[in-house]
Amino acid sequence: MAILAVTFSFVSWAQEQVKFTVNIQNKKADVISIKNNMGKDIQQIKANDKGIFEATFGVAEGMYYLFDGQEYASIYLKNGYDLTAKLDANQFDESLSFSGKGASENNYLADKTRTAAQFEERFMKLTSDAEVDQFCENEKNNGYKKLESGNYDAKFVSLSKLMLVQELTQLKKYFKETKEKSKMNGSPAPGFEYVDTIGKKVKLDDFKGKYVYIDIWATWCGPCRAEIPYLKKAEEKYHGKNLAFVSISIDVDKDFEKWQKFVAEKQLGGTQLFADKNWESDFMKHFGVNSIPRFLLIDPQGKVVYADAKRPSDPKLGEILDGLLK
Repeated sequence: MAILAVTFSFVSWAQEQVKFTVNIQNKKADVISIKNNMGKDIQQIKANDKGIFEATFGVAEGMYYLFDGQEYASIYLKNGYDLTAKLDANQFDESLSFSGKGASENNYLADKTRTAAQFEERFMKLTSDAEVDQFCENEKNNGYKKLESGNYDAKFVSLSKLMLVQELTQLKKYFKETKEKSKMNGSPAPGFEYVDTIGKKVKLDDFKGKYVYIDIWATWCGPCRAEIPYLKKAEEKYHGKNLAFVSISIDVDKDFEKWQKFVAEKQLGGTQLFADKNWESDFMKHFGVNSIPRFLLIDPQGKVVYADAKRPSDPKLGEILDGLLK
């Protein structure tokens, strides 16, 4: 009897899987993918006759990414979950929600993505090391309390705490680097020559006589995507002014067509360029670009106004541009 009980228990565990249903309005593809943190597909799910994605599969418990076309979201999967996701692909991050077993962990991740821009906006207002240290300590304590008070899987709590500490450590590093970047303000900006979406070469010198607001980004970068709506609004506001908007992608060469498609699908404005050698481009190395999104502001004479300019989502950017363009 004992042997039978052990055998039954093992078989039950081995057969336990994730049941995952995804209902997407305005879907971008007929196949969605679940990838691990190395970018490898662990599951591809085709839409059924009703346009709903359904699959049952085994998985190692942990963090993954759900992709619909170029859009993606962080998800947490564990065998035994019966999870349903709903979203509108035209408002991917804003509309994503989960129900069923495993919903609490995944709604936590979705909410965190939705509030990322506000979190970064608060951080960008800090001016001293002491303020940064206090901000990070408060965020860690509040984050721990939220995770510990919620009905979350124990491993999810452990992983989320670790990720939070890593994120805050990176923010402290970013703040120190920002101080160093400010030393470049007022110096001549190095030139670049990159191709646009149709392969035409564009130089920084082509914009001489105008202020140039440069967005350094990549299609895979969530915080970069979060800035797109704000960037579009800035482009509309300053249309016809002595200001050029230039976006430079640092996607790798093999993703050139992916970048072209993203630019077209999202109807990105301004001048869209693709950097040579991505992170290792001379222009990126000069400005010490090691995290994105990164914004630069160049004056009409080709000098750096800000080597680390305010983001489009920061109201202070409008104040700065209004002052320069009056």
